[in-house]
Amino acid sequence: MRCQHALQTLLILIGLGVSSQTAPADPLRDLRAGQRGQILFQSLTPTGPTELMARQSPEATIAGVLTFPENSQATSPAMIIMHGSGGIIPGREGAWAERLNRMGVATFVVDSFTPRGFSATGDDQSRLPLAASIADALSALQLLATHPGIDPNRIGIMGFSKGGQLALYTTLEPFRRAVIRDDVHFALHIAFYASCSIPYLAEQTTKAPILFLLGREDDFTPADHCRRYAAFFEQKGSPIEFHVLDGAHHGFDLPTPLKFLPRAQTARNCGLDIILEPEVTAQRWDTGTLIAPMEIKPYLRTCMQRGASYGGNTEALAVAIDQVSKSILRYLKPDH
Repeated sequence: MRCQHALQTLLILIGLGVSSQTAPADPLRDLRAGQRGQILFQSLTPTGPTELMARQSPEATIAGVLTFPENSQATSPAMIIMHGSGGIIPGREGAWAERLNRMGVATFVVDSFTPRGFSATGDDQSRLPLAASIADALSALQLLATHPGIDPNRIGIMGFSKGGQLALYTTLEPFRRAVIRDDVHFALHIAFYASCSIPYLAEQTTKAPILFLLGREDDFTPADHCRRYAAFFEQKGSPIEFHVLDGAHHGFDLPTPLKFLPRAQTARNCGLDIILEPEVTAQRWDTGTLIAPMEIKPYLRTCMQRGASYGGNTEALAVAIDQVSKSILRYLKPDH
């Protein structure tokens, strides 16, 4: 077992481009020693929301990179950055970490895929249950809250596409309570071009503020579906900022030209609420019919499609940077 664990750790580090001399050999359960840089930490891999909420999920080792603003003093606000179905992409997660550091915010870029042996799930979302990534985001929050250089009351989450879903789902109390046993919660949620076609719903949320950043031309995760989800969160007490950016497609903050991905799996023609309490069930938007958990996958097979556009837009990126900066100044209040 010891040799197997050492091999798994080495593979994780190779995938991240990290030498074994610059990262811990075992996953950390707290950061009380003030660690920075490459960090392995403990998370969970539930098969779905029911297993996550039942707290019966197997443990998993996840990786992240923690960076701080230059000349940071006392405690800093922080932002957990969650990637999408394409994994960590050059010019996106790292670029946002640099921008946020310049705004006075520490960043923790989480890699949910490499430690589990994936590079991407865009053409098959079933490779890794969404509930596992939810657990990763909340486990990262619990970890960062123990760092002496981070204010636990000023930690936000930012995510892209599938990561944008995580930025939204981590407001739901049944998920938060499944991972975090105290009152620690995100102070700000920023969702870039999230899919809102199959939203999770719960009676209780954290009521934290949410910033939606969406593309008007997005044929992967349509912006209009998120209007409905934003209304749900607003009704629950979250302050909402909702921006649909002109000329923007999915991935508008990337430094890459627009292209069509024929194998991309999209839920743009779906419409299904997943209701978490008192037990997991679902309701179709078109008919209002309640369906049991075992009927969810058959329904999704009928509505999921393939093919969507993907690429950057410099004007939309500039608007997004401005809106992120305003939200951070308002809700995370960096010192400089």
